[in-house]
Amino acid sequence: MKFMKSALVIAALTLSALSQSISISEPAAGTRVCAGCTINVEVDKDNSQAPSKEVGIVIAMRTCNNGGCVDPLTTSNLGKVLYNGPYNPHYGEGPTHNNGLHQDFPVEVPTSFITGKAELSVFHLSLVGDSQILTFEIKSVMVDVA
Repeated sequence: MKFMKSALVIAALTLSALSQSISISEPAAGTRVCAGCTINVEVDKDNSQAPSKEVGIVIAMRTCNNGGCVDPLTTSNLGKVLYNGPYNPHYGEGPTHNNGLHQDFPVEVPTSFITGKAELSVFHLSLVGDSQILTFEIKSVMVDVA
């Protein structure tokens, strides 16, 4: 009986954490960006019934020219940090935001960035649920640096 209660609690916490997921809606995969230019990174957050508190995000970019990019969780390397700070998503209006939670981040691609394939990653950290369980995730999109 104790095992069943523990399993239910773990399942509920897992579902709660998964419901707090983010996504990168801008730039889209395959977008061409230029070194030295400012790009907009739009980070969307799924709506959830579970309470959550945003801790922050890191937006980073790394080159993938030599054999592709390896999962940042296995290398602990996000690349060049473009933004590190608070994440305060708000409800948007209009057809591009579908009235969902999001925040836009204008970031500059370094002028020294190597041209070619690059991975833009967002590392998201939040506290989920009434017991404020620490959760994190990394979402990525491939872009072309010109």
